[in-house]
Amino acid sequence: MTVKLEEKQNTLTGWLKWIEPWYLVYALLGAIIAGLIPVLLPLRVGQSGNPSQVGWVMAAVSLGGLAAPLWGVLTDRYRLHRWVLVFGLFLTAFGLTAFAFSSQPAIWFVIALILSVGAAGASTVANLFVVEMHPKSEWDERIGWLQTFYGLGQVVGLLLAGFLSKVNLNTGLLTAAALSIAAVLLGWLTTKTPPKPSEKKPILLHTARHTEWTVHSPQRFFHHLSLNGIKQLGTVLRSRFGLFLAVWLLTFAGSAAVFSQYPLLMQKVFDITPDISSVAFGAMAGLGLTLYTPAGNWSERFGSVPILRVSLVMRLAAFVGLFALGFTHFGIQGWLALVAFAFVVFAWSLMSVSGTALAADLSPVGEGEGMGIFNAVNALAGVVGAALGGWVAGNWGYATTSVVAVAGVMSGLMLSYLFRRKESKS
Repeated sequence: MTVKLEEKQNTLTGWLKWIEPWYLVYALLGAIIAGLIPVLLPLRVGQSGNPSQVGWVMAAVSLGGLAAPLWGVLTDRYRLHRWVLVFGLFLTAFGLTAFAFSSQPAIWFVIALILSVGAAGASTVANLFVVEMHPKSEWDERIGWLQTFYGLGQVVGLLLAGFLSKVNLNTGLLTAAALSIAAVLLGWLTTKTPPKPSEKKPILLHTARHTEWTVHSPQRFFHHLSLNGIKQLGTVLRSRFGLFLAVWLLTFAGSAAVFSQYPLLMQKVFDITPDISSVAFGAMAGLGLTLYTPAGNWSERFGSVPILRVSLVMRLAAFVGLFALGFTHFGIQGWLALVAFAFVVFAWSLMSVSGTALAADLSPVGEGEGMGIFNAVNALAGVVGAALGGWVAGNWGYATTSVVAVAGVMSGLMLSYLFRRKESKS
């Protein structure tokens, strides 16, 4: 069946020739990991748990991203691409199902970690199906469309989360699990393990073109932290690259404090129900997709550091607005909060493009190793931010998560001015 699908795909013309049936697997993964989970999991834990437990569960979702090196080694050494894809999706389905039937906070963290590790496995092999099956001249087009499918999946997932949050949260989690099982079947039918490449793994510097939940992005898992990268951390931390990583860790962790609590923050503080906040987030994510091309052009024209600073200023202003709105009470307070959050989302397009370029440009240990370290910092920042956001919300209320975001982004912005004005061309 896989051969017939390939033959049919080879007869297509125009943009359709760059798309393969297995891209639908990653559209489903984007819907689950970047759309449904960021909304349904916090709401489900918040039903019978406290904000701190929400934070730890969402931290576990980020923590699973650190399993990427293990999946990468298994895939490369034993040629298990197809098996890693379907097994990872199966673990995700298992975790979602277990969450729907669990009422014990003690095991929520473990369940979230299991589904997160599974999603990491499925994401790790995504680009390998492109670079090990097709000539280099086709990589950009094919990976671009793969990212488009994942990003659109996120948008659809957020819209679906809005509907399911009104129906029943457990039904929503089981729906996400069913989508993961559908992805298992589709992945098994439409993929095959590529032949072993004659050259070592290439370097891919494509930006993760979807909103914020990059800890499980296929682009974030192509390069992962290696033993060689760990050995060179001393050199990295003493360089301008180390300064950039500090900027990124602070800003991403601060933002993660809000993102991990997003549906509860909007509901408890601004009286915006999860169905509305999820649909609004989906619309923001969709509009944000249109900003990546301009962001790339601006980064080339003005330099990556200035564009990164612009994105941080946008985020800082938006988080300050959220903080101020959280302690005021008037008729349109909630809608203004959604407008402020929209600028948080839109800033990501600039931040992601400039950040990826800087990670490759500033790395003193090579682009591939540098991207691996950068991607590990993404996962670490997600863990720290989610856990810290939950702790702050549990002690001082959901509105105070914006304080963590303001502190993180402001600190990162101030550190960014330690860069020399003359940066390397990215």
